[in-house]
Amino acid sequence: MYAFLLSTAVIFVAELGDKSQLMAMTFAARYRARDVLIGITVATAVVHLASVGIGYWVGDAFADHQGAISVVAGVAFLGFALWTLRGDELTEEEADKARRSTGMAIVAVGVAFFLAELGDKTMLATITLATQEGWLGTWIGSTVGMVAADALAIGVGAVLGRKLPERTIRYGAAALFALFGLLLVLDGAGAL
Repeated sequence: MYAFLLSTAVIFVAELGDKSQLMAMTFAARYRARDVLIGITVATAVVHLASVGIGYWVGDAFADHQGAISVVAGVAFLGFALWTLRGDELTEEEADKARRSTGMAIVAVGVAFFLAELGDKTMLATITLATQEGWLGTWIGSTVGMVAADALAIGVGAVLGRKLPERTIRYGAAALFALFGLLLVLDGAGAL
């Protein structure tokens, strides 16, 4: 349960202000919100299943070095904090693809999200969490956290017709990543 709650919170925060939220809003302007959410959920579940597999393998392979893994995970989260501060935007090409997509909405959204999430900070954060926590709770929690953040973007975009206050979200998410990273580094250093 801890892995589920932790990964839900961390990935929700990581997704705030991410380009995936912008894609979700763009797709929601074209397709029904339900179809967009189904496509996001399927793509996220697949990407995050692979992510927790990688993270679980790394955590298991280096189980005797748990302190070092905590330090590396903490440093990774500090990097995610900096990445979040940098911001993330849809390129014009990505926005055009979302606007011009044809065919079944769920497939179009699912494929676009799957490709966008490969190597994204939410994927890397899920891998990092899975080195420390149980794979099942991390997988379900990271999927729920990402879908919830994207659903929020779709809802707010539909109601307000614009995106969330980007600067506030970016700084808040970066601060939470930095705090979590520092806690992991301190925990790992204590175990060394």
